[in-house]
Amino acid sequence: MTVWVGLTGGIGSGKSQAAAEFVALGVPHIDADALSRSLTADNGKALPAICEIIGAHVFESEGRLNRAALREEVFRRPQTKVMLETLMFPLILQEIRLQQAQYPDAIYGIVDVPLLVENPPFLALVQRVLVIDVDEATQIERVKQRSGLSEDEIRRIIASQATRRERLLHADDVIKNDGSLNELAEKIQRLHRYYTHTLKAV
Repeated sequence: MTVWVGLTGGIGSGKSQAAAEFVALGVPHIDADALSRSLTADNGKALPAICEIIGAHVFESEGRLNRAALREEVFRRPQTKVMLETLMFPLILQEIRLQQAQYPDAIYGIVDVPLLVENPPFLALVQRVLVIDVDEATQIERVKQRSGLSEDEIRRIIASQATRRERLLHADDVIKNDGSLNELAEKIQRLHRYYTHTLKAV
C-alpha cells in the first residue's frame, strides 16, 4: 500500500522547490493548489457555485474568475473565506483521492498541501507530514524577491496560516531550508532514500 506524505510549509518556505525535487526523483506528486486552480480555471466546475455564493463582483467576465478580487474579498471578509473553503475543500479532496488511486503500487507519494495543518480533512489523507521549515525573516525576504508584495501584505498572509510552531508539532519529518538550492536537493535525496528503505516495509 502506498504511504502518502503530506508536504507543507509556510509561504516562502521553498515547499514548491522541495516538491519539484521529489518529482525529479520519480515520486508520485499530487498538488492541491494545482487541483484548486483547475477547478477555478476559465469555465471550471467550481465557478457557478462561487458566483452564486460570493457574487459576480469577483469575476472578470462570465466564466472567468478575477483571482485578485477574490483574494482581496477573502482577506477583507473572513466569512467569505469560510464559504469558499466549504465549497472548494470537498471538491479538492475528491480529486486528491482520485489521483491517489492511480498509484496503488508506489512505496510512497507526496500530497502537496500548503495549508495541510490548518485543515484536518487533508491530514486524514496522509500517513506522514513533512514540513519545509524556515524562519519568518527568510519567508518575508523570499516572498518580497519573487512577488513584489509589500512586507505588510506578506505578514498578513503569514498571519493567516498556521504558526511555525503548529506546523512543527504536526511534523513527522522536517527539512530546514535555510541554505542553497543544492543543499535542499541533497536533503530531499537523503530523505527519499530513507523513505524508500523504511516505508517499503509498511
